[in-house]
Amino acid sequence: MSTVPVPPSSQTPYRWRWLILVVMLVAEIMDLLDASIVNVAGPALERSLGATSVGLQWVIGGYALTLGAGLVLGGRLGDRYGRRRMFLIGLGAFTAASLLCAIAPDIEILITVRLVQGAAGAMLLPQGLGLLRENFTGAELTKVFGIFGPVLGLGGIVGPVLGGGLIQGDFFGLGWRLVFLVNVPIGLVALAVAVKFVPRKASDRAVVVDGTGAALVALSCGLLVLPLNQGQDAGWPLWTWLCMAASVAGFALFAVQQRRTAAQGREPLVTPALLRKPAFTVGLGGIALFFGGLVGVQLVLTLFLQIGQRFTAGEAGLGNLPLALGTAIGGAVSGAVLADRIGRAVLQIGPLVQLGGAALLWYELGHIGGTFSLWDVAPGVVVCGIGAGLVIAALFSFILAAVDDDEIGSASGVLSAVQSIGGSIGVAVFGSVFFARAKSGDFTAGFHHALLVQGCLLVAFLAITVLLPKKGRPEEFTAPADGVRESTGA
Repeated sequence: MSTVPVPPSSQTPYRWRWLILVVMLVAEIMDLLDASIVNVAGPALERSLGATSVGLQWVIGGYALTLGAGLVLGGRLGDRYGRRRMFLIGLGAFTAASLLCAIAPDIEILITVRLVQGAAGAMLLPQGLGLLRENFTGAELTKVFGIFGPVLGLGGIVGPVLGGGLIQGDFFGLGWRLVFLVNVPIGLVALAVAVKFVPRKASDRAVVVDGTGAALVALSCGLLVLPLNQGQDAGWPLWTWLCMAASVAGFALFAVQQRRTAAQGREPLVTPALLRKPAFTVGLGGIALFFGGLVGVQLVLTLFLQIGQRFTAGEAGLGNLPLALGTAIGGAVSGAVLADRIGRAVLQIGPLVQLGGAALLWYELGHIGGTFSLWDVAPGVVVCGIGAGLVIAALFSFILAAVDDDEIGSASGVLSAVQSIGGSIGVAVFGSVFFARAKSGDFTAGFHHALLVQGCLLVAFLAITVLLPKKGRPEEFTAPADGVRESTGA
């Protein structure tokens, strides 16, 4: 009978530690793929399940919503019950939810299972970096995170391309269902490897999980995203505004409850001292603004290509490559040159470049001739991507510079949660803005309106950056921080 390996001693490296890295990368890439791979499935879902624009927004944004709402809770559950156990539970649930998504008979069930899938991801992802830190040390740990970043960046880029290829290929007549089925064999293999080779480490049952705080976060997130998704279609009745007001009150109550929990000597979900740091709380707003705009515009680009210009799913997936290329260029320049030399100014140059790209894209959209080609908008999309890459490569580092060393784990988990929730809000807002004009057939106007919204978000983000620290946190502190997720805006 096989036994679970014991963790390595401080002197002897664990023999199978590199397999752990492979499993962690697979889990992270599955998450990144599921965050973006569905973007190109809109028309296919409409034909197959009768999905409306609101339904599509829930399928795409609902995953990010429950993922973000549960990330910090997932990390605390790993502390209490053991990272290995929570990783296996999360990976198994994620794989099962992927299968249920693939066989969903209607859009309501698909949305429900996508919410479950996001919650499973929230249990799975926070354990990965912690497991790596438990099994790698010193120079090897640096090498691990050197591998981690580029591979995850590639995962975010591949999502729409792979999704488009699977849908257009229509292998075995499964169409969009393959977008979810692709996770099943990968997840099962990763689960088998993890069961055999991820070593067990004693959990800390003294850790008390703050269920009240977790419930407040989940409820407040739901009260915010629900009206943003449904409001446009419903004509913005009173209940939508009441929900958003209740959401704001819920987040305020969460902050109070966290301080009270800490004052009573119990473990809060979020270190209360973080919420008293102006630069950190401002940074949370910046994360939400930036990633909400980035994810929203990427969705609108895909919708414009598929619905407005009749691109196939495969062509629409490839249509995301100029944005990915620009993001990679901007990230390389920011990480290798600008962030260290000019400090916080890189976070101000980035949105200015994005605004320039949005202006160029606006002009290009207004001069589309009788036959449309991706080359008609590629320059503007690339410039937008370069600006985004400048910010993505440096943003977390500058926000984390405002926190103490012992707060990095909690802070980075909160930042990652806000990143996901911001993306969900972006899907709701930009989807509603685009479909409001697309229903009348004016797809260019829908894209123009989305660019206006992004411009407003970028201006607000630009104003916030002056309140962030002038220098980023040293790389040796930020790279291993639990909870930080690479993103290309997917």
